[in-house]
Amino acid sequence: MARRKSPLVSALFKLTRAGVRQSTKIGKAATRQGIAAGGRLASSARHVMSGIATPADAPAAVTGGRWHEGRWGLGPLAMRRYRLFIPTGASTRRPIPLLLLLHGCAQDTAAFAASTRCAAVARERGFAVLMPEQAQEANPQRCWNWFGSDARVGMETRILMAIVDHAVSGHPRIGGPLFAIGLSAGGSMALTLGLEHPERFVAVGSHSGAAPHSAVTPLQAGQTMRGRRSPDAEPIARALNGRAAPPLLLIHGDFDPVVSFANAETSAGLWADLLPEGTKMSVASGEIRRGSRRRITRQDWKVGRQTYVRLLRVHGMGHAWSGGAAGQAFSDPEGPDALRLAWQFFAAVMERAPDKAV
Repeated sequence: MARRKSPLVSALFKLTRAGVRQSTKIGKAATRQGIAAGGRLASSARHVMSGIATPADAPAAVTGGRWHEGRWGLGPLAMRRYRLFIPTGASTRRPIPLLLLLHGCAQDTAAFAASTRCAAVARERGFAVLMPEQAQEANPQRCWNWFGSDARVGMETRILMAIVDHAVSGHPRIGGPLFAIGLSAGGSMALTLGLEHPERFVAVGSHSGAAPHSAVTPLQAGQTMRGRRSPDAEPIARALNGRAAPPLLLIHGDFDPVVSFANAETSAGLWADLLPEGTKMSVASGEIRRGSRRRITRQDWKVGRQTYVRLLRVHGMGHAWSGGAAGQAFSDPEGPDALRLAWQFFAAVMERAPDKAV
């Protein structure tokens, strides 16, 4: 008689096999674009072995905060490494907010920390940064598995939430409000987390990410990335079961050849569709200019006086983190600093929900 596997173990094996089969083609397209955009290229051998387009040194200890490293998940077959930055000044009496920051394909936490300069922003603004790292065994291109079956995507979100809970339980100074934002596949995953756990997240954001819950197969994922496929709001609304989706920030370049800008508009439309029937919304537009950096068009969808969705269109930018460090793949140093723009939005939302904690 064959030995029966537990449902958890079976699901983990299926997740790994599906990730290898379904994501390689999608991830390679994003990787090629990122390598072309990066000014400092690693050797071919190092890239192939690591799956990282432009490897960076591990973030070092800095004045005004400390980096922690760990490994956590749902068990031996579903573990992920992570880095956690906590600025000085946090205390158990007044826990600081936590930002879950998810890298894109062909990146790891070191490369993404270098690109976003997240430690510097966290020190200035007073929040902690948690950066899980996708395992190459789960996805050869190190993409977060944003598309696939409900079981496959759900397994990934549970791993990420387990890491959040582990980090918070081990560091009581970071028990404040929880936010999430990511780049590309990480952005799609951040939105998925917000829809699956709206009670946990004060707000979520996506930078150059595909619309969530819009694809199961690689073919569908490609259609989504090209702006030819949209999610169905009805099953998402049923899963929310009366819970409100968290406020949403979208940042996207309008010259993105990997994930079409249409995905940002689609995600904004999804959030609008998830509002209760009869909800009145207004739209306000404006521009953001930061010296000689790329121009941004801002659109705010408001419910009453509160911004529910903000879409920042970065003119002339491709598939890259706006304001990212030069020399890193998927970084555009000519754009305004995306993380500072994100935290500006998150901080405003936090003022409206100061008691919502991790």
